[in-house]
Formats: sequence, C-alpha cells, structure tokens
Amino acid sequence: MTAPLDVLVVGAGPTGLALATQLRSCATPFRIVDRSLDRARESRAPAIQPRTLEMLAPFGVTDDLVDRGTATVGLHLHLPRRVLRVPVFDVGCDDTPYPFLLFLPQSETEAVLSAHLAARDVSVERGTELLTADPEGEHVTCRLRHGDGTEETVRARYVVGCDGAHSTVRAQAGIAFEGYAYPQTFLLADLEADGLEPGAAHTYMTAAGLLFFFPLGTPATWRMIAMHPPGAPGSGDDVTLDLLQRIADEWTPDRLSLRDPVWVTSFRIHNRGATHHRKGPFFLAGDAAHIHSPAGGQGMNTGIQDALNLGWKLAHVCRGAAPEELLETYEAERAPVGHGVRRLTDRAFTVGTSSHPALRLARTRLAPHVAPLLLTATAARARLFRTVSELGIHYRRGPASVTGPHRPRQGPRAGDRLPDTPAGLQRRVAGPDYHLLLTGPGHAWPEDPLLDGHRYGVSVHRLGTQSPWPGITHALVRPDGYVGYLARGTDLTGLRTYLDRWLPARWTGRPASHSIRSRLVSDGRSCWTK
Repeated sequence: MTAPLDVLVVGAGPTGLALATQLRSCATPFRIVDRSLDRARESRAPAIQPRTLEMLAPFGVTDDLVDRGTATVGLHLHLPRRVLRVPVFDVGCDDTPYPFLLFLPQSETEAVLSAHLAARDVSVERGTELLTADPEGEHVTCRLRHGDGTEETVRARYVVGCDGAHSTVRAQAGIAFEGYAYPQTFLLADLEADGLEPGAAHTYMTAAGLLFFFPLGTPATWRMIAMHPPGAPGSGDDVTLDLLQRIADEWTPDRLSLRDPVWVTSFRIHNRGATHHRKGPFFLAGDAAHIHSPAGGQGMNTGIQDALNLGWKLAHVCRGAAPEELLETYEAERAPVGHGVRRLTDRAFTVGTSSHPALRLARTRLAPHVAPLLLTATAARARLFRTVSELGIHYRRGPASVTGPHRPRQGPRAGDRLPDTPAGLQRRVAGPDYHLLLTGPGHAWPEDPLLDGHRYGVSVHRLGTQSPWPGITHALVRPDGYVGYLARGTDLTGLRTYLDRWLPARWTGRPASHSIRSRLVSDGRSCWTK
C-alpha cells in the first residue's frame, strides 16, 4: 500500500481536471484517476461562461481557451414572421474581461487542462477504476483496478467524486440522487450548415419545439440540437443526416443545407440532484452532484466552479492552514447554486419543449410580441445575462461571508464575486492564497502585524488613496475570487476574528506572492504589493 494521499480525485472530465489544477497550484498531494482510456474526443459541452473564464485565469489557461474557441456576442432568435437580433452580454457584464459566451468543444477544454497539468508533472491515470471506498479512521481505503486488471489499494484523507451522473463515489458514500427524466428525446449533431449567418447563435422557436444552432468552430462549424419529432425513426447511432435535414426544412423558413456530420447522437435529459454534496470524507462535484437540461449552457460551468470552490478549501485544510469546519462551507455555498441551476433550466426547458396547447400557443403567438419587449429592456436583459454568465453567483448567506461594522453602502458585499476593475484587480489577486485589499491613505492604518500578512500568510495589497468601491476600506478576498470579509474604517478587530476562525495561525508557510513586488494600478494611481 502506498503512502496516504491528501485527496483522491475520481473522474477526469472538466470538473476533475479543474480540481486537479487547483490542488496542483496549492502543492497538495493528490491523484486523479478515470476509468476511461482516453479523454473526451466528442465536442459534448460546447460553451464556457464568463465567470468560468475568470476563475480559470489565475492558472494561466484562459488565454489558451479563448484562442481556441469562438467568442459569441450575438443571438438570432428566429420567431414566426421575424428575426430578433439580440446582443449577448452587452449589458450587465461591464466588470469582466470576458463579456462573451465562448463556444469551445469539451474535448478542447479537456485538452487545455490536461496539457496544463502535464506541464506540471501531473498525469491523469487513465483506465483506472474505483471499485470500493471504505472510511477507516482518518482515511478512506480505496481499491483501484487498472487497465491491465491489476488492483491497488490506496488511502486518501478525502475522496472527491467528479465521475458523472453514474458516480461510483456517490454510490460508495450512500448519497441519494433524486429527480426525474424528461419524456422527450433529443438529437445532436456537429456538422456544416449552409445558409446560417456566422458569428452568432441561432434559435428557432416553433410549435413543435426549439431548434438550436451554435457556432462550434471545431470539429465542425455548427452544433445542432433539436427535439426528436414524434414517430420519426432514428435513435442513438441510427440518427441520419436525412432526418436532421427534414427537421431543418420543416422547422425553419430558411433554406438550410446540412452536410458533413462529424458526430451525431440522440440523448435523454434528466433533472436530478444529490441529496448532499458532502458526506464525511466524500465530496461530489459536477454531474455527480447535479444534472439538468443544457438550457443556458450551465452544466460544465457549474461543475468547474464546484471544483474551484472546493479545491482551495481542501488544500488549506490539508496543509493545516484552515480548520476542518471550512469544508462544511462547500455544500452550504454550492448546493443552493446547483438547486438554482436545476430550477432555472427546468423552467426554460418546459416552456421551450412542452406540447401543452397553452405553451405551444405562447411559443408561436405570444413570443413574437413579448420577446422583443423583454430583450430590449436593459435592466431585464442585464439581470438575465448576469444569471446566464454566472457572474451573479454569490455566497452572501454562507457561513464564511461576513460584513464587519459600518456596513458599506456601495460596492460588493461579503460573499460577492470581486468585480474586475479597469486595472484588472481580480485577475491580479486571485490565486491559491487569501488577499487583503487596503484602501485609503497609508498613514490612516495603525501599525499592525496583520497588515504584513506574516501571522496568517495573507498577501496584502495597498490600493492607494482612492478605492474602486467607495466606502470599503478593507476587503479580504478568498482564493476563488469571492469576498470573505469587508468593512470600512481602520479597526481590524472584525477581520482578525474572521481570520482566527477560518485561517488560524497554524500554517508557517508564506504565499509565493510575498516574494514578488508586483505593481497594481487603481483609479489611475500606482500602488504596490506588500
């Protein structure tokens, strides 16, 4: 039996790879295994949301993703008798460097993350299956079977299931997976489609249901998704180009010519969620914790963000920088997000696909009149886009989100994502450590060892005399880019109480950022990292 691990990651899809990326950045001992012999080669999940791009940026992979993908900022909503051209993320996303929906095949996303790990001497153990996982004392004894049939027993402090809807980790932990399947069957194809205007996503709203064309780029120009016509042949490998062309002919007024399919399949959609995201030493993330309709392109993104919420917490607890209690915040913060995504996608899916006469009437008669009004209302569109982009996700009600005395009236609240300023502040401070942002004149801050970061291993950034957020004088940013604590004034008692709870002085290391004197710019003023 090998020496105990801190974390065993089961499943090497985007969620597992993102978790491995964060654990590696924190130098946490782990292994990542996957029973598949190879990573995904099909396009599968094709869209990456702005918030996911933000959260992956500190690891240096976002630029590569953007370079490989197709940034889409427009949606053409094809309604009966009119086409509504809707700009995407033109409002409500002015505080992110990625105000677009990035279309990129899942296979490419996995390739980028895998290459990042390989460059840091992390290998994904393919063809390795988790058979059993039994908690024994402070560790979980896991039995693995390799591709050649040999078996191995390893011990890990924590086991994270990123192994999809049929999760072995979830089964071993005894966590229920509740929900239902939708009755419809859907067809999916990556192909060429002549007659579509490039550079935008296209949605056709018909009485029969919805038809989508997304600008995929590779391995084909377009991703087509449509509901299987009742009574029509074709399922699984029997889906034919003739059937897809028939749908395009009957469901659209345009003369579309479909050709050169790269991948065609059919699938059913489920709406299910795990009753818990954690049980003892077991954690669930991604599809192992929640599956739902692909409406809005939320699935893979929610999984990656699950992983990046959990990874730094595991790392801090394993190295003794944080109490075990920190791990309890994972379910408290991410379970409501998963529930919200399931609820939102269920409503959108039901409206778009139901055969109920009232909803069919709404799609064909009401939508042409109501949709333009809703989509031209700036406030409503901004709220919709912040929801879809996942920039609006927050943990304000979470136990690790605390607002100190003299609550600021403007700017982010505790539990909010740290907005990105024109100086790119979020991208500069996000990383494996906590970061304390100080604003106001330097002489206003009393001498305090906390401001040197030595006691807690916190990187301190002085932002000059002008704050990007009026009224906030100090804010503690978590490694995942969310604000843990903020207040105004120079009294650090509340901040010290927060750190004593969530980051006690048991870790003697210092963040790498302490050794780098990097320049920050805020509101036109220069300032320096402590």
